[in-house]
This record gives sequence, structure tokens and C-alpha cells, in this order.
Amino acid sequence: MKILIFAPYYPPHIGGIEFYAEEMNYYLAKSGNNVVVFTPKLPTTGLEKEISKSTENGELTIIRFPAFDLISNYPLPKFWSLKFWKLFFNLFSEKFDIVLSHTRFFNTSLLALWYAKFKKVTWLHIEHGSDFVQSKIKFISLSAKFYDYTLGKLILKMSDKNIGVSQQVATLINKFDKREVAIIRRGINLEKIDHLPRLKLPIETGKKIVIGFVGRLISGKGLDDLILALSQIQQLDFKCFIIGEGAQKKQLQELVKKNNLQDKFFFEGEKSREETIGLLKNFDIFVNPSYSEGLPTTVLEAGICQNAIIATAVGGTAEIIQDAESGFLIKPGDVDSLKIKLVDLMTNPVKMERFGKEARRRIIKNFSWEKSIQKYEKEFAKIMAKK
Repeated sequence: MKILIFAPYYPPHIGGIEFYAEEMNYYLAKSGNNVVVFTPKLPTTGLEKEISKSTENGELTIIRFPAFDLISNYPLPKFWSLKFWKLFFNLFSEKFDIVLSHTRFFNTSLLALWYAKFKKVTWLHIEHGSDFVQSKIKFISLSAKFYDYTLGKLILKMSDKNIGVSQQVATLINKFDKREVAIIRRGINLEKIDHLPRLKLPIETGKKIVIGFVGRLISGKGLDDLILALSQIQQLDFKCFIIGEGAQKKQLQELVKKNNLQDKFFFEGEKSREETIGLLKNFDIFVNPSYSEGLPTTVLEAGICQNAIIATAVGGTAEIIQDAESGFLIKPGDVDSLKIKLVDLMTNPVKMERFGKEARRRIIKNFSWEKSIQKYEKEFAKIMAKK
């Protein structure tokens, strides 16, 4: 089967959807499919075209088109570039069996709509968002909601089939489109994670509790809640490492300074996925205080690395972590609860270790790419049979 995938971002760009798409495409090709990915050339250091024949039976081709970030983490094609139009219209000369798109927010899903309807190709949309965009900046939240009720709704209603990466995502899709949603959770590449070496932290931690966060430093990720929670328990012996970049970084650093936490917080900047996992293997506690999620990759990776996890009960997080068994789930924005759970784990190393081991066990049991790809291929076959 030949599959065309419109991806909003792709490695070497760093992020959860990027890693999801990269692994999914690898396993689709490994299963014998020929996969072509059309994605922005961001960062600009990425190659315009890559072809991989290292998979067992299929082929994976990455085509990167000229693009720019309109705002942080929202890419647009360089519509004035002849190169973009040439690359896009070259796709029309090829014959694909299936078109896939990721996440309604991004214009690549609109490109998928255009291509699929013009070429009359079966189009499956994979949704990762579980709620309207949540931001402490009201303008962003209102703008995103307007988009959802216009272009976002159009994408979800016009696709041949919608797939949600979690039950919560499926619930959101049904607000706009009442058709049945297939729920297919992502897998996890256990072998790759386990084979990556543990990297030394840049700061000596000794016997201190190591707390960490991985993600974009943007409004809605809840990092200011983590800083405020830890500011109330400064007497405990800990170091907190923040991995990632984003528009809110300076504001977060100022909040750390305001609360006299400079000797406890360390902003490590953006790291490759391999570097991030190597650092994750040093964390005792992983905190994901986000206000919205789909099925968070960082929580899955932290669990595989046996971190004790505290996360907000948003999106599909509750499908990864069982509260008080393999981690703690809290409400977004609940600084007091976050503080209480942090103290609970930091003063109870036995529970901290137990949570880490149980999170790993549950993730290995419930998240398999082989099973997920089988489900995708069943959906491909069912929807094509109706054409």
C-alpha cells in the first residue's frame, strides 16, 4: 500500500507529535507499506528529501517543503515560493492508496483535505488534541476556539475517517463530528529507549531528589505552577531540570529568580530526543503540569525510564497513569495538590520507586506499535472497502 502523510512537523524538529509520526511511519514501512511524508523544512537544517530503505519490506520517503513559523510552533508554507508549489504539485502526479494527516490545528491537514478531495483518495485524519487550546493568554484561547469551530470542524467532518490517539481525544472529535471514531493509541519503542545510555546531568546532584520536566516552554504547559509549588517546599533537598525551549522561558526564569530558586532550577534548553531520554534516566520524579494534552509522549518516556510521575489528568494521561498506583494525577492549575504530591514522593523513596516500576510495567503492557499498526491497517482496509 502507498501512503501519503501530511505532517505538521517532523524530526529533526523536536516534539511529541514529531516523535509519534516518526515511529509510526517507521513501523508502517516495516509492515510493507511505501510511505511518503510531506512536511515543513523546519528547522532549515533538515534535508529536503530523504529516502530510507532500511526497513524490512517497505520504503520511507521524507519530502520537506519551504516553511516558516508564523508564531511559535505554528508553521506555514512559504506560499510565495515556487519550490513549495513544485513539491506540492509533484504529489499529484503520483498514485496513493491512503492519505493521512495529523492534528486539526495545522495547515498541513488543510493541504491533506485539498489533495484527498481533488484526487479522490481515501483520507484518514489522526487527531492528537483532546480539548480546545488552553492558554493563560485569553487571546490565544479565543483565537484557537474560533479556529476549531471553523477550519478545525471542516477537517473533522470532511475526512473519510477520524482516529483519536486516546478516548479523551475521541470525545472531543465527537463534539464536531458524530461519526464513530477509531481509538488507536501510540506505541513505544522500548528497545531504542532501553539501549540509549544514561547521560550525566550538567549539575552534580549528590543525594538530592532530581525533579524534571520536558516540553515546550509555552503558556498552557503549567510550568509556572511547578515553580510555585516547589517554592513552597524549598526546605526539601531537590534539584529541578527543565528541558525545552519556548516563548515563556524568560518569564519562567524571572519567576524562579523572584522566588529565590536559582540554586534549585536549571534550564537546559532544547535537546535531541536521544539526549532527553539519556537525561530522563537520572530523574526521580517527572512532572507534567500541562493544561491540555493528547497522549503525552514525554509521560510515556518518563514511565519507561521508571520516573515517578505527577501529571495533570488531561487528555489521555489517565490512560497511561493509574492514580496512586503508577503515579499521581492532579487537576490542572492546582498548585496545592501538586505541592502535596511532590512532598509525598520526596519523603517516601519506597513509593517513589514503586510508582516508577509500575508505570514502566503498565506502559509496556498497553502501548505496542505492532498492535497499533495492525489496527491502522484494519481501518485502512475497512474504509477503502466502502469506496
